[in-house]
Amino acid sequence: MKKIENDTILRAFRGEETDHTPVWFMRQAGRSQPEYRKLKEKYSLFEITHEPELCAYVTRLPVEQYGVDAAILYKDIMSPLPAIGVDVEIKKGVGPVIHNPVRSKDDILKLGTIDPEADVPYVLDTIRLLTKEQLTVPLIGFSGAPFTLASYMIEGGPSKNYSKTKSLMYSEPMTWFALMDKLADMVIEYVKAQVAAGAEAIQIFDSWVGSLNVEDYRTFIKPVMQRIFSELKEENVPLITFGVGAGHLIHEWDDLPVDVIGLDWRMSITEARNAGVTKPLQGNLDPTILLSDWDVIEERAKRIIDEGRKHPSHIFNLGHGVTPDIKPETLKRLTDLIHTYSKKN
Repeated sequence: MKKIENDTILRAFRGEETDHTPVWFMRQAGRSQPEYRKLKEKYSLFEITHEPELCAYVTRLPVEQYGVDAAILYKDIMSPLPAIGVDVEIKKGVGPVIHNPVRSKDDILKLGTIDPEADVPYVLDTIRLLTKEQLTVPLIGFSGAPFTLASYMIEGGPSKNYSKTKSLMYSEPMTWFALMDKLADMVIEYVKAQVAAGAEAIQIFDSWVGSLNVEDYRTFIKPVMQRIFSELKEENVPLITFGVGAGHLIHEWDDLPVDVIGLDWRMSITEARNAGVTKPLQGNLDPTILLSDWDVIEERAKRIIDEGRKHPSHIFNLGHGVTPDIKPETLKRLTDLIHTYSKKN
């Protein structure tokens, strides 16, 4: 395995003090990079993720260009779903479209199980290529969480109000829990395979779970997340949880066996600390601020760094993913600012 020369982010994930604030950006690979857009003229997202050399190139590019402290594996949260029988297509301008929506107990019974080495060998080969030959910073693997995956599977694609998903959850709880268990099994196997292949940390994206209130999260989601994180704890790598518009769930997340809590931009680090959260925090610059003038970006970034430095451990990130209209040079400049401004003498 290639030697990690910069393990700052792993120490921050573990709650240890670091000599500077480490940084990585959600969706740092792809989207806004001209090299990636050139690739997309020839290859689809699924085609890139199925070619380990190409996928490794896209994954490591932001590390080389921006100097971030970690790579995030380039792939989509939909990547493992075809293995269990979900017919998914990534449509340009739309997102994931499910051609065989899951809306009944019979639909769930038709779903299979995942064997990562057989079903997604290209994902694992990409991880091995990166960690054994190419990266000198840690690689973060990831998976979607059951609620977010289920929302696509039930709705048939992206949704604004998750009405079909919530309807199934409320009206057929036994069917809902059967789906949660099926997806939890998949997530656990998928993530364990990523770690075995070389991933040094894992982020679980529960992007849309903020649409639930605390009581419903506690009833319908928390038990399955407890099981997932408890089983993944045995892998001995840092575990990060993240969702959008989910600040009201902060105490529920803090109660889970996770190592790091990712914040979006709606709740500040200070607010999270004042609420009693003691775990390492990740975040949380609003990505749209990166379309502003530099003096605005600098002021907001410094404020977040200052808030984070009041406590033992903070990892700088955006409150959601990099958007296609953010300039790579802005991300490079921001990374340099974070490193220099946060450096401890």
